[in-house]
Amino acid sequence: MASEHIKEFTDENFQEEVLQSDVPVLVDFWAEWCMPCRMLAPTIDELAGEWAGKVKVGKIDTDKARNTSIEYKITAIPTVIIFKSGEVAKKFVGLTNKNDLQAALEDLA
Repeated sequence: MASEHIKEFTDENFQEEVLQSDVPVLVDFWAEWCMPCRMLAPTIDELAGEWAGKVKVGKIDTDKARNTSIEYKITAIPTVIIFKSGEVAKKFVGLTNKNDLQAALEDLA
């Protein structure tokens, strides 16, 4: 992970880290080979730093976490889902700009 504020989510820790979190969680569904995912990474890093302590930010590799990717119907990456109280609050598919993600976090935090 590029930032100390970004967590790595897996099939094994998703329930505890995301669904049971007491703060909103921004999850970046990505894969190593995905160029748009790599383009989005600096934005995710920035948001993680700016929202540290208020929002949990992490990435989940869709190639390694197949069960979670299937459960949330990830058919295109990058996909960013913001969870609040264990529920999907906002979902963005494709390369998304920082302003849209920032606005979504402001609505939920």
